[in-house]
Amino acid sequence: MQISPSAAVAAPASDIVDLTATALSRAIHAREVSCVEVLDAFLVQIDRFNPVVNAIVAGADRTALHAQAVQRDAQLAQGRSLGPLHGFPQAPKDIMPVAGMVTTRGSPIFRGQVTRADAVVFERMRAGGALFVGRTNTPEFGLGGHTYNPVYGATRNAFDPARSAGGSSGGAGVAVALRMLPVADGSDMMGSLRTPAAFNNVYGLRTSIGCVPHGPTEEVFFQQFSVAGPMARNIPDLAMLLSVQAGFDARLPLTHRNAEVGGFLKQPLGRDFRGMRIGWLGDLGGHLPTEPGVLDTCTHALRHFETVGCTVEAVLPPFDLEQMWRAWIDLRSFAVAGANGGLYRDAATRGLLKPEAVWEIERGLQLSAMQVYDAARTRSAWYQVLHGLFAQYDFLVMPSAQVFPFDVALDWPHEVGGRTMDTYHRWMQAVVPATMAGLPALAAPAGFGAGGLPAGLQIIGPAQADMAVLQLGHAYDQASGHARVRSPLLG
Repeated sequence: MQISPSAAVAAPASDIVDLTATALSRAIHAREVSCVEVLDAFLVQIDRFNPVVNAIVAGADRTALHAQAVQRDAQLAQGRSLGPLHGFPQAPKDIMPVAGMVTTRGSPIFRGQVTRADAVVFERMRAGGALFVGRTNTPEFGLGGHTYNPVYGATRNAFDPARSAGGSSGGAGVAVALRMLPVADGSDMMGSLRTPAAFNNVYGLRTSIGCVPHGPTEEVFFQQFSVAGPMARNIPDLAMLLSVQAGFDARLPLTHRNAEVGGFLKQPLGRDFRGMRIGWLGDLGGHLPTEPGVLDTCTHALRHFETVGCTVEAVLPPFDLEQMWRAWIDLRSFAVAGANGGLYRDAATRGLLKPEAVWEIERGLQLSAMQVYDAARTRSAWYQVLHGLFAQYDFLVMPSAQVFPFDVALDWPHEVGGRTMDTYHRWMQAVVPATMAGLPALAAPAGFGAGGLPAGLQIIGPAQADMAVLQLGHAYDQASGHARVRSPLLG
């Protein structure tokens, strides 16, 4: 049953949803707004914009949500807070399981599947007081930087609904940009947090390996590419959600203890960056094709690092970048085939896989053990090159996406900057350097091209330097103001 917004809302819905997540959390805990009022305000926003953009799918029963919000208010009345997300409407990305909710992974194979357990990150968000209002949309198995699938359809860009939202956390990025959620979770293997952040003018953090638990899954040692992380409109909000998500979990042995649960709220974001050195990777010496205007927009944004006292210098890593790409697609296909090979072998499900999934699985099944090992050696060599660069530079910066948001009806960009793309994901190659090295990478708004569409920058830090990346991102955000540009849909 649908419930109507509360008749006696203390502040207009637009005022509640326009609060930053940190301000909203303070208002809830000060009991300036009730959890019921917050839920109603965000449901009004979802009802207003979701029919246009299709970001949130599999909506939860609103009568049950209302009862949960009443319970959250009762807990506060008793002096009990579950954490900074107490009473926050959230919509877990439809890629990992949530107890009692539909988890399709964007595939018709799992249409209507209700899962029984929470992924660790959702377990923590639930325990932290979040109310799960639905799921955010994702492409099939999270494959591809464009959010569309045969179960729920396409998610549309927050700044231009005729354009792609990016992916695979496209629903999350749009929901944050349009104030349908105060913050949102996402995951990132090949830019799945960074591409939609760039396309929707918000922040998305690809966390270090082991910072945030990603699973449990059937394989917990080789899986090092997909990571969970937060999306938000500013860095304090990002850090707040990350403080709930991060930390060691014994079920996942690669998680590390120095990412203490709650730790990202204990360290100040403000920091003096005078004298810090930034290496500008740009288009990697012309190796990365870019849509006209993207590189200019990103280069223009570099001045904001200089405003906060950094020096910026162009640098080209001494590495065979095509060799890195070949190693990456081998390791990626190895992982995708390992996780989904059974669906390919089963004749009943093979025909339901999209062509890109079939391509990945077939590549992975054809790889030999030594090919995978050679790819891992290339990955290790790439990490050592970046480790050497971090002896010269404190951070590295490059575009988050090589294109502006493209036509939502397109499957993927087949040509970029006059070059034909030889795979369905070659147009996303800019996100591979950080993924291959396991480094934290913050996608930050870089401004807008001549057509008014957003672009993004990646701020890449040394291994496990997630907090330092957030601190530089905060300084950049204060200097640039790009993220404070609202979607024209918001009025």
